[in-house]
Amino acid sequence: MDTLLEVRDLSLSYHTPSGETNALSHISFDLMPGEFLAVVGPSGCGKSTLLNVICGLLKPEKGTVLMNGTPVSRGDSRIGYMLQKDHLLEWRSVYRNILLGLEIRKEITPEKLSYIESMLRTYGLDKFRTSRPSQLSGGMRQRAALIRTLALKPELLLLDEPFSALDYQTRLNVSDDIGIILKKEKKPAILVTHDISEAISMADRVIILTKRPAKISAIVPINLDIEDRTPLSSRNAPNFKSYFNLIWKELNEHA
Repeated sequence: MDTLLEVRDLSLSYHTPSGETNALSHISFDLMPGEFLAVVGPSGCGKSTLLNVICGLLKPEKGTVLMNGTPVSRGDSRIGYMLQKDHLLEWRSVYRNILLGLEIRKEITPEKLSYIESMLRTYGLDKFRTSRPSQLSGGMRQRAALIRTLALKPELLLLDEPFSALDYQTRLNVSDDIGIILKKEKKPAILVTHDISEAISMADRVIILTKRPAKISAIVPINLDIEDRTPLSSRNAPNFKSYFNLIWKELNEHA
């Protein structure tokens, strides 16, 4: 199987009048088609910076990011990006919010409109298409934001702590929903999170970063002893706690 994403020897520093801040240092990893990676690390270590480099928003001082063998660029249409906030516009209905990316790119086609209709029905938002974002729960807003992103048919999805603003119970349910959606859509993803349990429950592999400047201290493959795995059911796997303790120990050693 060919590699979807190749990250090779990434290094990046921020330069300000007060000095230089080293953010990323010699980071390398691959992502395979259909794979879900999670990235954890100490607060402020550069996890979000890494996503910004992968999608082309930031240019590394050293290293390369290739998708299907070609470099990524700013605004690369092959990559979808979900941020911490859903950024739904209150003056637009749910449906018109979902159309926003397609409108900006001038890519509204019968095929993509049909795809949106299918996702609205499948993921429980069809009855709320004319609602305003303020009328939705936090979980429904995140589903709308995900459909908006998937409507662009990206080859890779980047998730920058998309559940962090939700209360704990909603966070569990929404991460389960989105994990199932991405699996159904066969969409590869990279998730940045502070939550070790969330990383283990959703990912095929967990990348552990050190404190700034971030280096990869370990990459942990997740093989849970459970059938028909979903993010929520993963937490009941017998070896879930062992993975948690392993990642917790690795994080503390490099915090």
